[in-house]
Amino acid sequence: MADPDYWEDAILHISKRDDVLSKIIEQNLEPRLNPHGDVFRTLIKSIVGQQISIQAADATWDRMVGLLGEINPNEICKAGLMDLRGCGLSMRKAEYISGVSEMWMDGRLDIDWGGLEQIEIRDRLLSIRGVGPWTVDMVLIFSLGFTDVLPTGDVGLLRAVENNYAGGRRLSAEEVMAIAEPWRPYRTVATWYLWRTIDAEPVSY
Repeated sequence: MADPDYWEDAILHISKRDDVLSKIIEQNLEPRLNPHGDVFRTLIKSIVGQQISIQAADATWDRMVGLLGEINPNEICKAGLMDLRGCGLSMRKAEYISGVSEMWMDGRLDIDWGGLEQIEIRDRLLSIRGVGPWTVDMVLIFSLGFTDVLPTGDVGLLRAVENNYAGGRRLSAEEVMAIAEPWRPYRTVATWYLWRTIDAEPVSY
């Protein structure tokens, strides 16, 4: 994980280079991102949240906690697909979540993720059924604390950039990346504050 002291450096770096974000940061200084190191949790919660609203994802997650007690590979593997479906998951998502849990239980994913480079993490995670670029970005941000992640597959980030930099006009991923270039090497921090303009209540994966 990144040294927690990087946050102040990131704020200064971004604020000097981007007047729009400087104002957003001033209005939303706290809370800050607090990566938790639990890759399994982020994988499962991200799969739950794929292509549904935050509210629907939270409700499904709460039902899973009610069913399983604790969201861990062992409890998920003991539950059947229909039990998981009863929490509000589609059959496909239930299969994805069961598959990740089985891979964790047999050791294929129970590794030192924090000791890997970002590109290696991406390669390993993208080989898993049900895991796409957005889910990988959530792992890099919320679990492992990489400082320079720009999740261009995240609708919230795209809308935030469009609203604050393009008057609401739809932008391509390439246009968003160009706007974000001055934020390097702290695009995670910029993303965190742009998310606050969409939803003041921080979401965690």
